Amino acid sequence: MRPSPEKAAVIKQLKREYPDAHCALNHSNPLQLLMATVLSAQCTDERVNQVTPKLFAECPEAQDYAEAPLSKIEELIRPTGFFRTKAKSLKGIGEILTNLYGGQVPRELGPLVALPGVGRKTANVVLGNAFGLATGIVVDTHVKRLAFRLGFTRQKTPEKVEHDLLKIVAKKDWILFSHLLISHGRAICKARRPQCHLCVVEGQCPKRGVKH
Repeated sequence: MRPSPEKAAVIKQLKREYPDAHCALNHSNPLQLLMATVLSAQCTDERVNQVTPKLFAECPEAQDYAEAPLSKIEELIRPTGFFRTKAKSLKGIGEILTNLYGGQVPRELGPLVALPGVGRKTANVVLGNAFGLATGIVVDTHVKRLAFRLGFTRQKTPEKVEHDLLKIVAKKDWILFSHLLISHGRAICKARRPQCHLCVVEGQCPKRGVKH
């Protein structure tokens, strides 16, 4: 299904407004992005970026996570919250990557979502931003909120929102689309007080759920 002219116009305008939209998690390779994305659950990207420099220095390879004491990983990632659960995931990921994939991050959705702490959203982040593979659209809280407000979906769960978006967003824009909505959500279309008077797509926005 091709995007409607109205939806295509919204995406085009957001591209003009946010020409530098990109993944906000600092990383230098697929392993770093994978671990950072796992840490970003229930945590801000800014906080994750404060934690990961030391983590990546201590654990540059998958094997380093596999061999590190769980207590060490916990201490390194404590500020991200839920650090005990996340530490188990990072160590488990390190073990699986080391034992099954030669320490490399797989480039397929199936093997990625089978890793501890990795769901479809995390897999899409890694495949899209580390490998340039458009396997889906990342749906986080910003994307879910803005997709509803802008009239791209009426669904409420990430899986159903993504299903709708995949039908109306051109595949060439799948990777970029989430970054555009995240940038717009942080700058203008905030959760509690969207600044509609400053919005470049106000004329095309049905403003679903916005209270005036």
